[in-house]
Amino acid sequence: MLRALLLYLSQAEWAYNIARKWKLAWKVASRFVAGETLDEALSAIKTLNDAGMNVTLDHLGEHVSTDEEAVKATDVIIKLLDSVDQAGLTAGVSIKLSQIGLGMNDALCEKNLRRIVERAKEKGNFLRIDMEDTPFTDITLEMFSKMRKAGFEDTVGIVVQSYLYRTEEDVRKILEDRGTIRLCKGAYNEPAEVAFPKKTDVDKNFDLLTEILLDASLKIGSTLSQDGKFPPIPAIATHDEIRIEHAKAYAEKIGLPKEGFEFQMLYGIRADIQRQLVKEGYPVRVYVPYGTDWYPYFVRRLAERPANMWFFISNFFR
Repeated sequence: MLRALLLYLSQAEWAYNIARKWKLAWKVASRFVAGETLDEALSAIKTLNDAGMNVTLDHLGEHVSTDEEAVKATDVIIKLLDSVDQAGLTAGVSIKLSQIGLGMNDALCEKNLRRIVERAKEKGNFLRIDMEDTPFTDITLEMFSKMRKAGFEDTVGIVVQSYLYRTEEDVRKILEDRGTIRLCKGAYNEPAEVAFPKKTDVDKNFDLLTEILLDASLKIGSTLSQDGKFPPIPAIATHDEIRIEHAKAYAEKIGLPKEGFEFQMLYGIRADIQRQLVKEGYPVRVYVPYGTDWYPYFVRRLAERPANMWFFISNFFR
């Protein structure tokens, strides 16, 4: 019930307008968001790189309503790639396709995506296409496939969500072409017709998909690039210690070296686990979001974990 309410609020414009004027909301959100400016984000990336972690940088925003907004967002993302390169940081970029026109003007979205991917390749960097809610699943996978077929197979990766029934089939199809995959549980409010309603089933599917991905990495011989910019085929994105231990144990069981997969986590969440995994020799990549459009991202983080909600409430009464 609480999760459904929070996911509704994450998309409610009236709630967004209130939160943007509420200083406490930003105070708490700043735990999960690296700042509102690019300079703040670059500073956070340097700190993480110095701690032995790689980064995926995300300029927050989604669901633009005009062509002009989509082109502007594209220009910002291209600037990110340039700025990371100039600063000598180890950070790829993540994008949501609705931020550059998907669902509003799909042809423009594809054109914008092509511009971004071309710049990423020019700069020797990696682009991850985030997965959004199910109305966009098929078209997102289609855009990903088009970029790979256009000669950017080493430049672009995709995200899949373990709470969807369809994901095992999607993963197997992507792996046939050696696509790079970030596995997460999913953070949207999906109906029972398309997604597992029970957390236990989502977790079980996550473990199954983890094994499929690790098996594929071993078979293909996929590894993290020496400069840390290009991830191996499997990225296991979770803060769930049981899921993490399962991935570690299965990799060890099949003889997959640590550089054959990486763990991905969110900025500001379970930094203790992030540091411990680095200490153990596992590649860790931290998803670093920034920007003024932080409200939807922040509320989805509250919906994901009760501990996040408690953090918010405890700060409210300080």
